[in-house]
Amino acid sequence: MKVSRAWLQTYFEESLPSAEALADALTFHAFEIEEVKDDLLDVKVLPDRAAYALSHRGIAKEISAVLDLPLKKDPLREEIPEQPQGEQLSITADSRYVLRHMGALVTGVEVKPSPAWLKERLESVGQRSINNVVDILNYVMLDIGQPAGAFDADTLGRSEGALSIDIREAKEGERIVILTGEEHELGSDMFAITDATNGTLLDIAGIKGGRSSGVTESTTNLFISVGTYDATLLRRAAQKLKIFTDASSRYQNRVSPALCAYGMRDILALVTEIAGGEVQSVVDFYPSPADAEPVTVSLGALTARLGQAFTLEDVRGVFDRLGFSYTEVEETFTVLPPFERRDIVIPEDLAEEVGRILGYDRIDPIELSPLPAGEPDQARYRGIERIRDFLRERGFTELSTPSFAAEGDLKLANPLASDKPFLRSTLLPNMHDALARAKQVAPRLIGPAPVLKLFEIGTIFTKDEETLSLSMGVIDLLGKSGANILKENAATLEQELLATPGAARFSLDGLMLEVNLSKINLEKLGEEYAPEMLSVAPYKPFSLYPAALRDIAVWTPLGTEESEVTNAIIAAAGDLLVRIDQFDRFEKEGRISYAFRLVFESMERTLADTDLDPAMERVTNALNAREGWEVR
Repeated sequence: MKVSRAWLQTYFEESLPSAEALADALTFHAFEIEEVKDDLLDVKVLPDRAAYALSHRGIAKEISAVLDLPLKKDPLREEIPEQPQGEQLSITADSRYVLRHMGALVTGVEVKPSPAWLKERLESVGQRSINNVVDILNYVMLDIGQPAGAFDADTLGRSEGALSIDIREAKEGERIVILTGEEHELGSDMFAITDATNGTLLDIAGIKGGRSSGVTESTTNLFISVGTYDATLLRRAAQKLKIFTDASSRYQNRVSPALCAYGMRDILALVTEIAGGEVQSVVDFYPSPADAEPVTVSLGALTARLGQAFTLEDVRGVFDRLGFSYTEVEETFTVLPPFERRDIVIPEDLAEEVGRILGYDRIDPIELSPLPAGEPDQARYRGIERIRDFLRERGFTELSTPSFAAEGDLKLANPLASDKPFLRSTLLPNMHDALARAKQVAPRLIGPAPVLKLFEIGTIFTKDEETLSLSMGVIDLLGKSGANILKENAATLEQELLATPGAARFSLDGLMLEVNLSKINLEKLGEEYAPEMLSVAPYKPFSLYPAALRDIAVWTPLGTEESEVTNAIIAAAGDLLVRIDQFDRFEKEGRISYAFRLVFESMERTLADTDLDPAMERVTNALNAREGWEVR
């Protein structure tokens, strides 16, 4: 959101710091600032604070709290005057979508260019001035955060002399031309503001107004619409229609229904002042008024959440600066947040407010405790790792699959995927799917070998317990020996490693096997494992510069091992060689040809031929110097 420092200044008696200083204060205590240009700040307001902070008043309140500067005015704490309740206007609405809707009929207005101060205020944040009525609506939205719409009342029908407005679910296929001229087809999951006398669509509620009843230079009578709508349904409709407006961005972030009255108050005051006219009737549809709920937190809880002890005076000061009402009993605060602070719901929200306003830099850093060694869970981990190594050494490839399943004993309350609402009670379905997928690409994965072996170690869930399980599976391309291979490996695992015949329960299903490891003493198994597996490999930074490749091939006498050639190349190449890979080998006329790819890299610069040529020359000379060796 673009915020003008000059606009913010209207909220304060004391002169504000520079835009850069304001940006620093907000960055360290409230919001990220994406850009500062002259006296304009581009504030990144995240959804959790958007209900109150997408406005100059919201940002001014934050600055007031962070810098401890009093506001000289606060429009959301000022009284709302009584308005005429005439019978010239009626509103009906679907309460599934409409949380609150206020309408006003104003007669005798003059639509004309806005006064200079209003134009300048809007233009300072990149808004284009249109006319005094539209500008007033935009101004109020940017000032206190309440969107609104205005319609030419003379284009609407009358029922017994009164305007009749209905906010209802749209009919499938209904169409509306919006203010920008595009036509949109609505669905039954969207809502519209309509003329109840003839069903004409006036507005896609909360998203965009219609052209047929828009305000023009000839408009003299206004219907003003100020509402609050269900955030989820509105966001869904905006995404389907691909219409994203400043108004919809505020509505979908749960702006408070209580704000409607303040928005209507300010709009009517400005319309009668700037455009003239007289307010005839104001109607308020508010089916379920809801007051803010108090939140209770103790000083001890705040200390525990923040990791730093603050005094009662510190906490009182934060709540006072934020404008929170509270009572205090024996170091416990019961806080009633202002209606616009819809983000304050649980004690942790209050802890966040205390921490950010006082400054997270006041929280002392705590050194992390050293990693414990020799704990039982490490021994258990080593035992599981020993099983993994045992299977890898015998040609098995490990899988890691999701813990969610289409069927099972335990159903999730909030499943991540509708087709997998259960926790898995066995590993076999996932192994079955993996075998089916792998069979299609097995020849590429395993080359000429006829068998691909898979395993997975993971937790399964029953109504009574969580247990560790091992699944094994085999793809037998020849269709002959897969089951026997599986049984032989399972028997070897039980005899040589698990060392407890019958302790693990084996379940064979064709070319798949599941082993219940719940009764295996994995800690004991881990204690026998090589201690070097606990050693931690030191981190080695990678180079920021590109690698350079060179290939070399050499004839060697029959019987020469690949390792002998590799070692000779490494010894001659120098420190810039970081990797060597053999990519070819063949025998011919009593000799063996080896081909290698050499990877050179520097941590300091991009390598040039002047770096690589000497290295390759040393390698070539070293290989040719061996009896019977010849670089090709």
